[in-house]
Amino acid sequence: MNYATIKYNDISNGPGIRTSLFVSGCTHRCKGCFNSIAWDFNYGEPYDKRVEDEIMASLAQPHIKGLTLLGGEPFEPQNQGALLELTNRVRKELPSKNIWCFSGYTIEQMLTGELSKCETTRPLLENIDVLVDGKFVEELKNLMLKFKGSSNQRTILVKPTLEKNEIVLWDK
Repeated sequence: MNYATIKYNDISNGPGIRTSLFVSGCTHRCKGCFNSIAWDFNYGEPYDKRVEDEIMASLAQPHIKGLTLLGGEPFEPQNQGALLELTNRVRKELPSKNIWCFSGYTIEQMLTGELSKCETTRPLLENIDVLVDGKFVEELKNLMLKFKGSSNQRTILVKPTLEKNEIVLWDK
């Protein structure tokens, strides 16, 4: 997996001050995407143990509330393995930190659709606290939305959604 950038002390991609990992590679190619340069799976730098250690060191700081995964597309099958390892490590070493993920895939695609066939999809999803799902739709763009770009996207509390088998939205 490659990554486009890492933003330390990010305040735009979830609540509080966060460490945000922008992965490379996205097959959605949404019209008006703010990060189209990261569509290419080969863009950016290789993600490796050194990078993961830097992310973990950033997350260990007391003022950092959590990790945000975005891109590109974190749930592209090519990106899931490395992100599963990272999120497993966060859960084990820094359990008080929350994990947000922005994906053009819907949670339904992850659970019962095309992504459900990928063996890492469900475990990765289970490590995420909040999922902003759905493709960015330029015609539905709304700058007043909190932590999303278009009105079709949902901000989902993952654990309660999986427990109840119905969508539970984050509404803070």
